[in-house]
Amino acid sequence: MDGGLSDWERTTAASGRVTVIGVGNEFRRDDGVGPAVVGRLGRRAARDGPPPGARLVCCDGEPGRLIGLWEGVELAVVVDAAHAHPGCPGRVHRLELDGCPAWRGESASSHGLGLGEAVELARALDRLPRRLVVYAVEGTDGSLGTGLSPAVAAAVGPLAERIGREIARHLAGEAAPWSVRR
Repeated sequence: MDGGLSDWERTTAASGRVTVIGVGNEFRRDDGVGPAVVGRLGRRAARDGPPPGARLVCCDGEPGRLIGLWEGVELAVVVDAAHAHPGCPGRVHRLELDGCPAWRGESASSHGLGLGEAVELARALDRLPRRLVVYAVEGTDGSLGTGLSPAVAAAVGPLAERIGREIARHLAGEAAPWSVRR
């Protein structure tokens, strides 16, 4: 590591085409799912080589940091834990925020200020990425400690693969089959 950047980030940050942001706290059990997915993608990139123009980062979810990480990129993919009641731990929700109406309602994030607030602030400041895709993983345990619950841990590998495919399609200039481009 050099200056907090991995080799992958250092070699690809200049192109700024894609950023994957793992939001969360690894010391709050399931809240660490974002960093766990980014870690899995990083191990895959170390093995197979990173996609050109992509970078991986982890963030605590503070809105100013999120905006700084996604500003100016073509595609930002955010992975975060979500609380749903009743929930289904490990269930993954995909939201594409391109052209979505203004955020309304309570935050589903496990952080004080959530992703919705960051999106609204970025919208007001005209600092949204061209496309913003959010993967929210329902968690069950936000207590202090390390390690994901079994259901959330089981979602990490498949979600990392899904994000890898989405990045590959984006870099190839293809829309994801479930996306609506505006």
